[in-house]
Amino acid sequence: MRLLLLSSSNVHGHGFLDHAEAEIRDLGAKRVAFAPFALANRDGYTDRVRERFGAMEIDVIQLKSARDLDAVEALFVGGGNTFRLLKTMYELSLLDPIRLRVRSGALAYIGSSAGTNIAAPTIRTTNDMPIVEPPSFDALGLVPFQINPHYLDPDPASTHKGETREERILQFHEENATPVIGLREPTMLRIVDAEVTLVGMTTARIFRPGQPAVEVEPGPLTFS
Repeated sequence: MRLLLLSSSNVHGHGFLDHAEAEIRDLGAKRVAFAPFALANRDGYTDRVRERFGAMEIDVIQLKSARDLDAVEALFVGGGNTFRLLKTMYELSLLDPIRLRVRSGALAYIGSSAGTNIAAPTIRTTNDMPIVEPPSFDALGLVPFQINPHYLDPDPASTHKGETREERILQFHEENATPVIGLREPTMLRIVDAEVTLVGMTTARIFRPGQPAVEVEPGPLTFS
C-alpha cells in the first residue's frame, strides 16, 4: 500500500504542488486518475491538475467511474469541500473499489486536504462546512488515525476568541478514541504498507484521548 497525504496543494512561496513534486514523482506512476469532486468546476479543476502533472510527464484522466481505476497506476483526490467530495464518492460507488485497489497495492493514492481527510476512517476532523450531507461520515479508512489538514496553532497576538484547532480536536476525543494528527502546511505523510513517515519542513501534532498532545519531527511516526 502506497499513500501520499498532503496537508495542502498550495503552500506559501511555492506554485501548485511544487513542494510535493519529488514525492509524487517517486511513486513512479505515469498515468493518474484525478477525482475533482471537492470543487464545483470539475473540468476546470481537472485541467489545472492535468497541466501540472503534465510538467512531470504524467498523464491525467478525470475519474468518472470505478472502471477508470483499471487504466491508471495512481489516484489523486484533490482538495476543496470534504463533505461534497465524500457525498459524490458515495453517489458514484467509488469508496469500495478505491479501498480494494489501494489496500492491495494495485493503486497508489495521493490525497490533498479534502483528499487527505477521506483517507482516514471518517471525516469527523475536517475543517470544512457541511455544505451538503453525505450518507455517512465514514470514509476510506486507509489509515488507522484521523487527520486534520491545514492544522493551525493559536496566534498569541490575535484577539479572536473562537475555538482553536486543538480545542476542536479535544472535543472530538470527548466522543471518539481514534488518534488524530494535526498536519501543518507544508508537511505530508508518506505511507508504505504500515510505515508512516512525516515529510516536510515542520513538525506535526499528534493527539490521543486522555493524553497531552505530542509534537513530532519529520521522520517515522508511530500511533500505538
